[in-house]
Formats: sequence, C-alpha cells, structure tokens
Amino acid sequence: MTIVLGVSVLVLSLLGWGGQVISAIAPRAAVRWGLTESETEVDPVFHADSRAECIWDSLSLWTLPLAAVLFLLGEHIWTIPGLIGGGMYVYFAGRGIAQRLTMQRRGMGIGEPQTVKTAYVFLTLWGAAGIATITVASLHLLES
Repeated sequence: MTIVLGVSVLVLSLLGWGGQVISAIAPRAAVRWGLTESETEVDPVFHADSRAECIWDSLSLWTLPLAAVLFLLGEHIWTIPGLIGGGMYVYFAGRGIAQRLTMQRRGMGIGEPQTVKTAYVFLTLWGAAGIATITVASLHLLES
C-alpha cells in the first residue's frame, strides 16, 4: 500500500509541477500539448492570472515530488517536504478550483468545456494527493 501511495503521489505531483514548469518556460508548447489554454481562447484576466500562477508554481511545487521520492526511498525526513508540499498542493488545488468557479460565474472565458472539466478533475486529484500526504506524514510523526 505504501508503494502505491508513494508512486501515485509522485506521478500526480510530477504532472502538476512539470506541467507548470512547461507552461512557464514554453507556453506555446503547453498550449499545443493541452496543458493550458491559448491566450486567444480565454479572458485576458484569466490568462494573465494563469501565467503568473504557472511561473510561481514552477518555483514552489517541487516539494511534493521530493517528498514522494524520499518516501519511496524510505527516508524518514520525507515528512518535512511532505507536510510543506502537501499543503502547497492543497492550496494549489483549492485556489485553482475557486479561481475557475469565480471567473466562470462572472461570465469570463476560462476555456473550452472539456478543458475546464479536465482541469477540475486534475485539481481535485492534486488536492487529494496533498491531503493524503499530510495525513500520512502526520500519522508518521505521531508514531515517532
């Protein structure tokens, strides 16, 4: 079970962080690969906010993949980046969902319906990975 959790968190967190890195350094490629929407297909405010978010996230979301690697290696220090990274991913997911819901309710273009649905699914998975990591790290600390 621990290997499944570690691999799941590693894959999900690398998708999140990796997608943001690609979006930050190669925005055209990110659009082509469906990682983000084209500037012409969304409201300018949503696009600007998303660009700023991907730049910041590419600098900060590395903590959860690091925790997952350390967890899989059996290094007890994983709990520190696990708590930090888990919290970052819960924030990342919650903010992303709230941003989209708020802008959508105000009539702003945030992308094609299928792309928006995919974003909600992945944001939910990233939030769940963050919560799972925080829970397991907290239990690990309580047992120590």
